[in-house]
Amino acid sequence: MKAVRVVQGRAVPLGRSDVDTDQIIPSDWLKRVERTGFGRGLFSEWRDDPEFVLNRPEFGGATILLAGPNFGTGSSREHAVWAIVDYGFEAVISSRFADIFRNNAHKNGLVPVQVEPEVSDTLHRAVEADPDLELFIDVERLVLSVPAIGLETAFPMDPATRERFLHGLDDIDISLRHGDAIAAHEAARPAWLPSLAAPRSGQAG
Repeated sequence: MKAVRVVQGRAVPLGRSDVDTDQIIPSDWLKRVERTGFGRGLFSEWRDDPEFVLNRPEFGGATILLAGPNFGTGSSREHAVWAIVDYGFEAVISSRFADIFRNNAHKNGLVPVQVEPEVSDTLHRAVEADPDLELFIDVERLVLSVPAIGLETAFPMDPATRERFLHGLDDIDISLRHGDAIAAHEAARPAWLPSLAAPRSGQAG
């Protein structure tokens, strides 16, 4: 997972509330066995509409998804986050995320930025009025700012998750940080107990 300190870019105003994971990535796409290629399926049932926001050229190349409230509800499918990341988004802003979606975002390098509802409303209006508006998401300071409209607001993130983003750590990386302690624990365990290590002499595999 790559490290993320600041996400800087333009935003796409999705403008829909209660978007669930089946709308983010329809179930037809879950037959894939790879984690890549899901970007083509992002909101695929809505993309037939030429007026859908992802089809509007003024929002092409944006790296921040400006979602409505209650984003990522429904099933726990991790594919929803994979699709958003594969499409090219680095962060999602909403006034409320489903907990499982938020956790999946943390584990896959997508920065979830939760803001107050009035801040979200202000951002939607501002981005609709000016698609070139530049947003800055500072993960180190936990601050979202839009200098052109004088907006600066803090957003929550627990210290362990902030550390994960700043250093680009996935679950395996975090486990490997404790490699010495794991090895010491394994070495001290009685030989007859199951072990992560190779079978010891005289021990069944």
